[in-house]
Amino acid sequence: MSAAQGFVLAVSGLAREASIAAGPGVRTAAGGGAGLLHRIEAAIAQGADAVLSFGIAGGLDPRLGPGAAILARSVRAGSERWAADEAWRARLADRLPAALVADLAGVEAPVLTPRDKEALHAATGALAVDMESHVAARLAAAHGLPFAALRVVCDPAARAVPPAAAAGLREDGGTDAGAVLRALLRSPGQLPGLLRLALDARTAFAALGRSRAAAGPGFAFPAARGDDTDVRP
Repeated sequence: MSAAQGFVLAVSGLAREASIAAGPGVRTAAGGGAGLLHRIEAAIAQGADAVLSFGIAGGLDPRLGPGAAILARSVRAGSERWAADEAWRARLADRLPAALVADLAGVEAPVLTPRDKEALHAATGALAVDMESHVAARLAAAHGLPFAALRVVCDPAARAVPPAAAAGLREDGGTDAGAVLRALLRSPGQLPGLLRLALDARTAFAALGRSRAAAGPGFAFPAARGDDTDVRP
């Protein structure tokens, strides 16, 4: 793909999120750790016009339930803050009138307990948290590219995320079912929480799909004209 074609790079933690994001004018990069950094840098080098963080997130504001959509005003991680592109966010907001415009928090490790969610909400004022938005925002800023984020709440602020769920996250964006099962065997009491999380995720992914459809080709970014591919290591 040449730079002249133009595309939005959608950055996600999960392969399932990336598959929802894909479409005309969009390329995707999913996963975590060094692999995700490599995939984002590779896509930018291939001519990305803009960077979007896309997927589900953990709720921090207790008023938000699963399925609540958020368009980032900015992303906060520690003492750093990256503002989203206002014009792009406005175009997305026109297509997603129910989405809340607010800050997101970026973290390096999953936020699993209601107490930790409450503390992060108090420290940042963010409505939701994920592990990719700050990475995407930082690299977009470093390369002078517009940045936006569209995230949908999965687990609400008052709900704990079982550690077994986090154990199943793979760096390539897939899920390690064996790791989840082993964690569950070590601590069977996590099963009710996992079932509740599965229901929350079902609601969140349905809302994510609706939001993606409403956002339209290229996530409403006018320069995106390329095809839909993903970035492999």
